[in-house]
Amino acid sequence: MSVQQAAQRAAAARGSGGVGALYSGNFGAVIGRGLRATKSSNYVVVASGFFEPVFYLLSLGLGLGSYIGAVHDAGHLIPYAAYIAPGLLAVSAMNGAIYDSTWNVFFKMHFGKLYEGMLATSLGPLDVALGEILLALLRGGVYATGFLIVMQVLGLNLSWTAILAIPAVLVIAFGFASLGMAITSYLKTFQQMDWINFALLPMFLLSATFYPLSVYPVPIQWIIQALPLWQAVDMLRQLTTGNIEPSMAIHLLYYGVLIGLGLLFTTKRLRALFLD
Repeated sequence: MSVQQAAQRAAAARGSGGVGALYSGNFGAVIGRGLRATKSSNYVVVASGFFEPVFYLLSLGLGLGSYIGAVHDAGHLIPYAAYIAPGLLAVSAMNGAIYDSTWNVFFKMHFGKLYEGMLATSLGPLDVALGEILLALLRGGVYATGFLIVMQVLGLNLSWTAILAIPAVLVIAFGFASLGMAITSYLKTFQQMDWINFALLPMFLLSATFYPLSVYPVPIQWIIQALPLWQAVDMLRQLTTGNIEPSMAIHLLYYGVLIGLGLLFTTKRLRALFLD
């Protein structure tokens, strides 16, 4: 089937309101295009997203941690570096996924006019959403896997269950990428994009990354526990320390809902912007 025939077929499906109006099953084309474009990226910018949490780990976990000693986690005493490392692992996954699904998507949407071109072909809005989100997931996964290797070298993975942090990280990256692209699809100016960093910084500092949730008043604890980063930090901390609790199921359900909502809103928004 030629590209022109595929486009005509997709247009007919969109007009009929069928599944083809949203999805052609070719999101791999979006991923392939993104990977080819990555070859010309500024790798200093890309690498900075990985090294930032590593520097936090070395300065706070090993430097400050030598003065703090051990801390309590789920009734167990663990070294401070091993306590903050899974939190920074979650931050690494968040950074990779969010940066790729926000600023990159914003440029493609409003300046590169890339999605208009994609949706003029056989691709549907769900293809574009899935492709871009999976690209962001890949970056978040690469960041986090590299950080997990650093943790292993430093002896900060305290249990064999730490290997399960790799699939958990992919779920986390998927959730943040879905959320990031959904939010970005509604933003129109660079000033609005700054709101994303405004939200990320306090979430990074407050989500039990560096100190226990118990230091906050109970009402504040409830707010923090509703944040996606806290859900990620607690899940990874359970896996890297081996202190698995029933709340693990809640964390996975939380991210399942986040992924579903992110895909839903992104798909609807792209269709409204470029097809309706």
